[in-house]
Amino acid sequence: MKKVNSFINIELEESKKIYFASDNHLGAPNHKESLKREQRFIRWLDSIKENASAIFLLGDLFDFWFEYKKVVPKGFVRVLGKLAEIRDSGIPIYFFVGNHDMWMNGYFEEELNISVYHHPEKFIINNKSFFIGHGDGLGPGDKGFKRMKKVFRSTIAKFLFRITHPDIGVRIAQYLSTKNKLLSGVEDIQYKGEDNEWLVQYCKKVLLKENFDFFVFGHRHLPLNIKISETSNYINLGDWISYFSYAIYDGQNIELKYYKE
Repeated sequence: MKKVNSFINIELEESKKIYFASDNHLGAPNHKESLKREQRFIRWLDSIKENASAIFLLGDLFDFWFEYKKVVPKGFVRVLGKLAEIRDSGIPIYFFVGNHDMWMNGYFEEELNISVYHHPEKFIINNKSFFIGHGDGLGPGDKGFKRMKKVFRSTIAKFLFRITHPDIGVRIAQYLSTKNKLLSGVEDIQYKGEDNEWLVQYCKKVLLKENFDFFVFGHRHLPLNIKISETSNYINLGDWISYFSYAIYDGQNIELKYYKE
């Protein structure tokens, strides 16, 4: 992997594919239901690892995640172990933080050797250009969430949370994550139509300055593949709560699929 002119370049191996998934929200709504989804996601990872050239995880893998200096949230050992196994086999994993797991601070990089991004990034894969991110806080509208995001990402907020005992802090955060729609970012999972989808509007605005073949986001919890120009498509990956959806890139095209057992 190398970065050229602000683009990260990835060479897709022959007969291999790139996989994209997002929005697992592991930990919600409770341990029992989360465990079922975690096990299903791991079975999917096992099913793709033989022909995966790279895996992109576009955020909200966890319904809540905060890294203290010496502590990370309890649980998720199965998915963390599987990601470590895949990464140790030589398959690159690119992780984009979401609004639920934005407080990452080195654990994935140091423990799992996974690249972590806090903002959208530009990629070239087999001569196709990609603009990739979680998708939260982009485009018009969503003002309440944008204000809340600024608060959560502030140095003061992180400091106050870090000095709170983890047993208390994690419990408070899990409650807010479940109850607060602004925090969850899932206030409306109905398709609004192309003219009212704020990520579509954001992508079209980006295209006025720079062309991309594919925009790939999560966050909206809806599987979408929308042609937004003659040469560009917007893809939303859906989620692993209702749809169990993901995307495959074969070097030329992206296709949305659904994991069915």
